Amino acid sequence: MATSKPFTKSISLTAYGIKSKRIHYQWDSDQLHQETLDKGMGREASSGALAVNTGEFTGRAPQDRFIVKDAITEDKVWWGAVNKPFAPEQFDALYDQVTAYLSDKEVYVRDCYACADKDYQLGIRVINEYPWSNLFAYNMFIRPSEEELETFSADWLVVNAPGFTADAVTAGTRQHNFAILNFTRKIALIGGTGYTGEIKKGIFSALNFLLPVYRNTLPMHCSANVGEAGDTAIFFGLSGTGKTTLSTDPNRRLIGDDEHGWTKENTIFNFEGGCYAKVINLSEESEPEIYHAIKKGAILENVIMDKDGHVDFGDTSITQNTRVSYPLYHIENTQQPSIGKNPKNIFFLTADAFGVLPPISKLTPSQAAYHFISGYTAKVAGTEAGVVEPIPSFSACFGAPFMPLHPTTYAEMLSRKMQESGVNVWLVNTGWTGGPYGVGTRMKLKYTRAMIHAALSGALGLYSYDTYHIHSVFGVAQPRSCPGVPTSVLSPRATWNNDEAYYKTAFKLSNAFRENFKKFESYASEEIRRGGPQRYGF
Repeated sequence: MATSKPFTKSISLTAYGIKSKRIHYQWDSDQLHQETLDKGMGREASSGALAVNTGEFTGRAPQDRFIVKDAITEDKVWWGAVNKPFAPEQFDALYDQVTAYLSDKEVYVRDCYACADKDYQLGIRVINEYPWSNLFAYNMFIRPSEEELETFSADWLVVNAPGFTADAVTAGTRQHNFAILNFTRKIALIGGTGYTGEIKKGIFSALNFLLPVYRNTLPMHCSANVGEAGDTAIFFGLSGTGKTTLSTDPNRRLIGDDEHGWTKENTIFNFEGGCYAKVINLSEESEPEIYHAIKKGAILENVIMDKDGHVDFGDTSITQNTRVSYPLYHIENTQQPSIGKNPKNIFFLTADAFGVLPPISKLTPSQAAYHFISGYTAKVAGTEAGVVEPIPSFSACFGAPFMPLHPTTYAEMLSRKMQESGVNVWLVNTGWTGGPYGVGTRMKLKYTRAMIHAALSGALGLYSYDTYHIHSVFGVAQPRSCPGVPTSVLSPRATWNNDEAYYKTAFKLSNAFRENFKKFESYASEEIRRGGPQRYGF
């Protein structure tokens, strides 16, 4: 929790090329909150949370993410559209420009950790230009005790300068903003963007390289929780699929909401010390745990408030990607420390805007590997300019923008771990039913929760013809009944009341799966390839 008294130790940043004489080290949550208000950089919401506007960027900028290509990364990173190479000498020059810029500024410094399992822990020093960015780091990374700070050693450095703008021509960037990883110098360099998610995703991307390459540990873009019996559940999913919402369950202890590692010892550990949740259309009724976590210490991003500080969570006039960050201790029911054992169920969450995937289905090992590599969800009309009908969106391993290695590397690790642990894998459609977006309706959250609870409790049973139906296009096994869910909801075809339209749309989506998978076919085994839709049509 927030420290009761300010931490008084002072440090120098000259070793990093920063000569600022105004360094605020290890300020607590209350200090950073008040500093942001005093500088006119935020407002206090009626809940007590701090509300800020991140400026030009209200989300990540994946086209402006780079990895320095050097002796460590040259032969290991999967270079391409996701992992763009950056020259070491260009990084050095840009780093010097950023540190010179910060030398004239007031800066905020935080020492913290990533990875709850101490055997895998990474020491991180974060240097921020803005106080609210440092508060985000306080919330999202693991907070060391004062005793741990006395012997703290930084393994990685995060330098975050939102106000610095690069000259793309001379710097080698695409435009004025950038997020660059340097594995030789162990630095995440972020500039030109105030979006705080770049800070945590920089370290996540670094761990996605370090853990599999050096520690035989699978990094995962997932949430996780644990039941009273000690069974761990893992939830993969892209933004907007319900990953944070569904893992924050009053009947299970939350391990974490976004980033985890699966070790060779078959344990799951959280990378983070907080949560970063979407708040679009948030309500106390539907997501009470997240709603009540928004209090003093939390940071709301890009929300609209009235003059009295009341937030309109339905207002997307700044962005659809409105968010809140808060420390894990804002959630009452959490696992301490953030480590789980005995993983028994994995859920792949997808918001299928085509409305053709079953609301829940059980996957074979080959189907699990195929869907993991595919990482499917869908964009709906209105979320991006020019999107007027559902568009399939694929992100390998449910987190391609953060994966430096080839997706099949992570998929093969996951397959091995699934086989070793005997885990059940489920595909859950939190998207549309009764038709595509614009025709059908969004799956009710209470039904999705009931299906997940049934899977966790074993109420969906073992596969048999009497209890499951094989989907005629995707080949997945959909249960014929589920406690708390109308039987009609379990069959997507039946909810459409138009078989021809349903199958035409289902084949359209299955063809999109196959087209996307072409870039992985030469790397994937025959078993994995057979995990995809096998029927062709239209």
